[in-house]
Amino acid sequence: MRAGARLKAARLSPRDVLHVGSAGLRSRPVRVVLSALGIAIGIATMIAVVGISASSKAQLMRQLDELGTNLLVATPGESLFAGEEVKLPKDAPGMVSRIDGVQQVGATGNLKHSVRRHEKIPEDETGGIAVKAATEKLLEVLRGTVASGTWLNAANGRYPSVVLGDVAAERLGVTEPGRQVWIGGRYFTVVGILDPLPLAPEIERSVLVGPEAAEELLGYDGHPTSVYERSTDTSVGDVRKLLAPTIDPQNPQNVRVTDPSSALKAKAATEGAFSTLLLALGGIALLVGGVGVANTMIISVLERRHEIGLRRSLGATRGHIRIQFVTESLMLSGLGGLAGVALGAAATGAYAASGGLPWVVPLWAVGGGFGATLLIGTVAGLYPAVRAAGLSPTLALQAG
Repeated sequence: MRAGARLKAARLSPRDVLHVGSAGLRSRPVRVVLSALGIAIGIATMIAVVGISASSKAQLMRQLDELGTNLLVATPGESLFAGEEVKLPKDAPGMVSRIDGVQQVGATGNLKHSVRRHEKIPEDETGGIAVKAATEKLLEVLRGTVASGTWLNAANGRYPSVVLGDVAAERLGVTEPGRQVWIGGRYFTVVGILDPLPLAPEIERSVLVGPEAAEELLGYDGHPTSVYERSTDTSVGDVRKLLAPTIDPQNPQNVRVTDPSSALKAKAATEGAFSTLLLALGGIALLVGGVGVANTMIISVLERRHEIGLRRSLGATRGHIRIQFVTESLMLSGLGGLAGVALGAAATGAYAASGGLPWVVPLWAVGGGFGATLLIGTVAGLYPAVRAAGLSPTLALQAG
């Protein structure tokens, strides 16, 4: 060796970095678990919040795909003259069916009667249940299904028989067809109970009677109060413009047209808006976990001063010591991050399974959450690493 030549410190290979960085973790497993727990809780909270929100949104989008976004409803608007009742023409469903692009039409008409389980119940106790006349095509237009029994048809629609929405059936305490309910001074037989109708919650809370029976037995005047129509997807906008002037050419302002799917669209668009607070709490837990990691690393430096002094005296540079403790901090945070991702995904899966939702955990949430743990691990390990690298080998060995 030439005189005056400077010695160069050996570089640590990635394998050596992992070995020395994991030494402190292997020697103190209980402390590692407790330190990583804070990181795991923070990441688990954030992953679960994002996953549950994404699963709920996926379910809403699935419902929209199944129910369609081509349903429009026409109802009476407000008259220009105060106190004047607006009525849709009796032939409103027929007029709507002649609009280009319209495929299916159904209608309901409100009846001024209450429904009760039997005649002994006071008349004013309605339970928020409406009585409506319903056309035979209504269920097809709403893409609804019958949970039990049958739907109104040409045969049973002429007799005192009814179909209950799922909410109405629950409030009346009717669990199966064949029971009877009291309407307009007589009993009507329940022939069917519907499944939920997300696009028509008003039908869920209604008792439905055939138009002929409603006219003969309950005084139905034949004027519909809601006309439901389905059109082709490409003609929804045009049909919406034509509905009001077609139903009431002289006073189209008396007809209000609504899109029932807009509520589900808005709900899907805003899904997760209320998750901000929970995400903030998860972020706080993550920061607390980072403080715990930093505290653990500082204690580790104090306890391992003899080890640090020995390594320095054997030729380890300050850079080697810094890398060792930053790597240890990263590995500690990474373990907590992996555990948190697994816990958050499991929590999302449990929630989705309990509610019949699709299990969705966005990859960006997993990647972002784990990346946040590594960032926090790096920041938390910097000060302990610099402090460890600054220890004098002589003083460190004496302290040991």
